[in-house]
Amino acid sequence: MPVVPKDELFEKYLKKAITEINDLGHEIVATGDGPRAVVLGSGHPLADIMLLKFDPKPAEIQEGVAFFGRSGQAILKSLQRLHVDPMAIYGTNCLKLAGEDEAEALPNLSRELQIVQPRLVVIMGEEALRFVNALDFPLAEKLEPTPGSLQRFTATIEVLYCPDIDASLDEQAAKTAFWKSFKLVGPWWAEQPPY
Repeated sequence: MPVVPKDELFEKYLKKAITEINDLGHEIVATGDGPRAVVLGSGHPLADIMLLKFDPKPAEIQEGVAFFGRSGQAILKSLQRLHVDPMAIYGTNCLKLAGEDEAEALPNLSRELQIVQPRLVVIMGEEALRFVNALDFPLAEKLEPTPGSLQRFTATIEVLYCPDIDASLDEQAAKTAFWKSFKLVGPWWAEQPPY
C-alpha cells in the first residue's frame, strides 16, 4: 500500500471539512425564515482554536457572520498581542439563528465541533458554558466556570472558559477580567507542535 504524504492527507481532510461545514451552513440557512436571521461560524474549517459565544449580537445578525463587529475586532487585537495566528481560529455562536430555540441549536454545534475538531475551545460566558454542558457530545466531561484555567472536555479537546466578550467591551474591570483569562491562549498556542 502506498504511503500518502502528510500534506496530501491534510488537504483531503481540509477538503472534507470545507464540504461538511458548507453543508451544515446550507442546512442552517434553509431553516431561517424571514425574521430569524442566520449567523454562521467563520474561520479555518480545521482550526486549532474554536471561539464560542452564546448568541449573535446585532452586528453579527446584520452581516450573518459570527464575531463580526466589536467583539471580533477585540479578539483579533488580542490574538495579535498573543502572537496567535488568526488563520488557526474558527469562531461561532451556540445559537445560529436569532431567537433560536436551544434544543434546535444543540445538534448544529455538536456537528460543528465534530467537523472542525479543534484542540482548544474558548468558551465565552456562562450561557455558552451551560449550553456546551448540555451537548450530548461523545465522551465529554462536565465543564466548570473557572476563568483562565484549562479543562479537559474530551480526550482531544481542551477548554478555556472566559467571561462573555460582548459583556466585557464597555467597562474596564470587565475588559481586564476577560483579558486575564483569555491571555492563556498565547502560551497554549506557543506549546503546540507544528503540523
